[in-house]
Amino acid sequence: MSDIAVVWFKRDLRCADHAPLAAAVRCRAALGLYVLEDEWLEAPEWDPQHWEFIRQSLLELRRALAARGMPLLLRRGAMPAVLAQLRRDYPFTELFSHQETGAAWSYARDRRVAAWCREQGVRWREWPQFGVFRPLARRDGWAAAWEQFMAKPLLAAVDRLPGTTAQLDQGEIPTLRALDRPGARPIPPAGEMAAQQTLESFLSERGSRYLHTLSSPLLAEQGCSRLSAHLAYGTVSMHQVVHRARQRLRELREQGGVEAVERARHLRGFLSRLHWHCHFIQKLEDEPDIEFHNFSRIYDGLREDDWNEERFSAWAEGRTGFPFVDACMRCLRATGWINFRMRAMLVSFASYHLWLHWRGTGLFLARQFLDFEPGIHWSQMQMQSGTTGINTLRIYSPSKQWADQDPRGEFVRRWLPEWGSADYPPPIVPEQQVARAAREKIWARRRLPEARAQAAQVLRRHGAGADRKRAAKPKSQQKPPPATEQLDLFS
Repeated sequence: MSDIAVVWFKRDLRCADHAPLAAAVRCRAALGLYVLEDEWLEAPEWDPQHWEFIRQSLLELRRALAARGMPLLLRRGAMPAVLAQLRRDYPFTELFSHQETGAAWSYARDRRVAAWCREQGVRWREWPQFGVFRPLARRDGWAAAWEQFMAKPLLAAVDRLPGTTAQLDQGEIPTLRALDRPGARPIPPAGEMAAQQTLESFLSERGSRYLHTLSSPLLAEQGCSRLSAHLAYGTVSMHQVVHRARQRLRELREQGGVEAVERARHLRGFLSRLHWHCHFIQKLEDEPDIEFHNFSRIYDGLREDDWNEERFSAWAEGRTGFPFVDACMRCLRATGWINFRMRAMLVSFASYHLWLHWRGTGLFLARQFLDFEPGIHWSQMQMQSGTTGINTLRIYSPSKQWADQDPRGEFVRRWLPEWGSADYPPPIVPEQQVARAAREKIWARRRLPEARAQAAQVLRRHGAGADRKRAAKPKSQQKPPPATEQLDLFS
């Protein structure tokens, strides 16, 4: 009980199922710390909505910790300078936090913090935040490790935490105005309580037809879990979501009956996607450079020199002349959220039809997504752009997606009021012609002998079970099919 601890909150803004807080119980004194880092505020993926969600979560977290006897300090600055300044007034010996798989600036910051802790004799202990593991040279055994992690008992929120007798200014949790930043678009309720309410409403009612609603931008608004922002900022843990979803699945099995069986089927589909969440974050953990470079370097130079600012602006502003694409972009810009299939379509359209590089479009989308999660984001940007070397090309047809997902035009009319008038522009490109041209450019690289060697390397390092099964097929079955529908061009 002689240790003096700092619990460093990052993207884990909750009290329950929080390993660093549980460890702090055994210390003589402890306080919570959140650092508003200038590197993050200046990062190209930052957006005011991100801070507004965090700010609201921090306000609730500060109250919850205070009720348990622990103060939560807010500091602004660079790590580890903030730690050094804090230690002059509060001589802590322990730094507790969750591991973070984030953007490049966060990796560099963590290295600086680790060096400072070694120099100062401070022990920094980190716990996994998701089913993501370090170090991991190969994917063999990853699925079993994920299952083992999720099967561990939940950590209950402790009733009483050690505080400190040190007289420290807790610091204001600043508004965007106080930061001299523009206001945020409207955001959903933030914080641990809202996360639990969102989870329960999905498991008890909203998710009853999950598999039927997740692809439609109209139905997914309510039918999807809407937990992605809460997971991204840690107002709920993946561990909690998996446990509660499995508990609900057991309840449905015990309940029996046709309706319960059907609900259980949809819930199993949701659980499988939680597994994929961590699968993609693991890729960035294993290879941080994929934020900047192609998974398979055979695709280097494919799009970099063809950036077209006019096409990018039309795509980013929702005025490409493709109504469904533009409506999805308008919805995303207004709300900070759109369902996964529509995200994939937006990236596919930018990457293939407009031939834009994924890094530039990815930074723009990172600012639009309230739930921006670097590991998922950059893996998906490359997957949907065809630069992983191991995934099937999916060139989404905006016309077919519109017919399939919004056959009555309700979604388009809601977000694109000028559709059908003289104010709406014609298509910026000929849809099928540019899609076929893009397919041919990708396959010209993919047929190269060195492309196969690089794909094998990517597969060994990042491939999941489905990828490995596909690679195990005879080579004759792996050759690129000439028919465009085999590449989901008209999916």
